[in-house]
Amino acid sequence: MAALQAKLEATQTRLADVSLPASGGWLAAARQDALARVRAMGLPVRRDEYWKYTRPDTLTAQVAPAAALFDTGDEIPVFNDVDRLKLVFQDGVFDAEASDDLTLEGIEIERLETAGAADIHWAKDSYGVLEANGQAPVERPLAALNTALATDGVLIRVSATPSKPVSLVYIHGSDSSDAVLHHVVKVEEGASFTLLENGPAAARFNKCMEVEVADKAQFHHVRAQGRDHERRAATHIFARLGTESVFKSFTLTANGVLTRNECFIELLGDNAVAHVAGACMGDGDFHHDDTVFVTHDALNCESRQVFKKVLRNGATGVFQGKILVKAGAQKTDGYQISQSLLLDDDSQFLAKPELEIYADDVACSHGSTSGAIDEDALFYLRSRGVPTHEATDLLVLAFLAEAVDEIEAEELRNEIVSRLEGWLERRRD
Repeated sequence: MAALQAKLEATQTRLADVSLPASGGWLAAARQDALARVRAMGLPVRRDEYWKYTRPDTLTAQVAPAAALFDTGDEIPVFNDVDRLKLVFQDGVFDAEASDDLTLEGIEIERLETAGAADIHWAKDSYGVLEANGQAPVERPLAALNTALATDGVLIRVSATPSKPVSLVYIHGSDSSDAVLHHVVKVEEGASFTLLENGPAAARFNKCMEVEVADKAQFHHVRAQGRDHERRAATHIFARLGTESVFKSFTLTANGVLTRNECFIELLGDNAVAHVAGACMGDGDFHHDDTVFVTHDALNCESRQVFKKVLRNGATGVFQGKILVKAGAQKTDGYQISQSLLLDDDSQFLAKPELEIYADDVACSHGSTSGAIDEDALFYLRSRGVPTHEATDLLVLAFLAEAVDEIEAEELRNEIVSRLEGWLERRRD
């Protein structure tokens, strides 16, 4: 009880001087409700069950720790060759000059700032609603803080399948930037939509995205988190799926001193499919945390969680994944795998896989492993003339393949593989 009281007192101190961004009626109410949730829950501390592997103090500090800008040289940005509608944010602020026009057939795109000034808006039923629902059974106070304080973001409503994806590009321009962005995506019945994200965003980045996928609709999401090594990020995805809908999300993370990606998915319609996957590659002072919660609450639904981490030079990887099958969610097919490849004796992988099942006609499995490079496989490749560093890279790529294969579009899958190859090549020495 004393620990909880101390946590709440620390939260009140942190929020004492916080003022909500100016906004209209519906958005102002959502912000106030979210701030009340934060005050009631308290900001995360290391004693919290789902934060015991990751230190949250730099994510909740009053001032963001500085993060040096990373010079990528002549490296071409991720997705640069993909035909897309590009929306650019620098240090959490929308850059209209660097962005394309917010017009694409089949979809409506509006900035949060503009929508918040309206008396009535379609996003009222989504903004903060999915996040609030995702606070049980596990509290996610950084997401509620985002809903309260987000200063920018985009609201996307998809009524028909557009000809190309929308790409959110995050640029880190200041070593002291502290960005808070909130996006809402609503994919209406029968439509299909692809969203791309890339870039380091800011010295400290708090991002929340709420996604509603209607009956027979599809949402595909591929993101590459930027290479600025000193950056810190806490990201959250809340998704709600209708009947025969599809949700697929893949994340590539390379570098970053601290990254925590949370994903909360509810399958509420029969025959829905949800896949969430990630591949991360960390070197040195690197801490990467994937925390996933998938709830099955309908018949004959499928979910997959596939996470692979390659760690070296003292890097740390964390995976916390849960599949909850509610009573009546018969014919559930739930699959969860988390694995790490440790390239030295100094790195570590901390995993907490969970299943909680209240239905009796299900097929659910989970597994988690850590290990080194397969010496027999390495010897086999070397015996056939493949140099050691190339053989090692081939085995690393093979290890990551199951996660990367979750990307449905071949063009995007090839783009991610090329980035993985580049990371390995830069670190051969």
